[in-house]
Amino acid sequence: MRLLLWALCLFAFSKSLSQINPPLVSPRSLLQQQVGLSEIEVDYSRPGRRSRQVMGNLIPYGRIWRVGANESTKITFSDDVHIQGNLVPKGTYALYAFPFEKEWTVVIHKNISHWGDGRNQYNESEDLLRFKVKPEHVPYLQENFLIAFDELSHNSARMIWVWEHTKISFVIEVDTDKKMMEQIEEAIRNNPTADTYYQSARYLQEENKMQDKALQWLAKAHELAGDKYYIHRVWSLVLAQVEDYTSAIEHAALSKQLAALEGKDEFVRMNEASIKAWRLASKKAKD
Repeated sequence: MRLLLWALCLFAFSKSLSQINPPLVSPRSLLQQQVGLSEIEVDYSRPGRRSRQVMGNLIPYGRIWRVGANESTKITFSDDVHIQGNLVPKGTYALYAFPFEKEWTVVIHKNISHWGDGRNQYNESEDLLRFKVKPEHVPYLQENFLIAFDELSHNSARMIWVWEHTKISFVIEVDTDKKMMEQIEEAIRNNPTADTYYQSARYLQEENKMQDKALQWLAKAHELAGDKYYIHRVWSLVLAQVEDYTSAIEHAALSKQLAALEGKDEFVRMNEASIKAWRLASKKAKD
């Protein structure tokens, strides 16, 4: 019995030594992107052009494509999103596309179990969403298929696919404002600190809304923390939004002075640029 066990172990060990794990021709890539308070993750493989013609050849027009190589490309949303006005509930989906020379159909597919594009197993009834996009020509050669995000804001991001000389893109929207305002209201109700008031006011300033409330919160932050270059910086920006340029310049000047004392050169330069712009805006308003 011991001899048999020893033989089986030796066989398993020798088999493990004989197995080869070569590098993938189309290596896997895991892309994670924060958009506002939400996360988007894309798990895909990146095929290379390798001197081949991609569009219309390696990727035939009119046929389903897995948006990469190997397994189907997966996209995961941590929260509900909107794509071209359509709701996509949070979760994980397969990404497919039907490329054509003049127009592509992008598919958000509910079945994530298919290998590659699914071919005969792909069922259109399992699509969550289909939408059209226009391909663009790019002047440079993109060797490996690339997925990226750009034009990031608190509430949206543009998803980009590029391969060879072809690029497509579309906007994914998230409802950051609802989550953020709920978070702010909860924090303000529960022993708010100077930073609570400052961060809340800063968010309102970045969204260019509720300036009266932002100014109240900045005053509270100043009351609790004293003179801080970053508080006066945001204060000046909110005042500029309501076109009170005289007061905005006063706060920017104080922010510049405090920033210089702390060696925050970037804030010195930002305040100098703002003061120059607001003096010009004030002069135009008076003329």
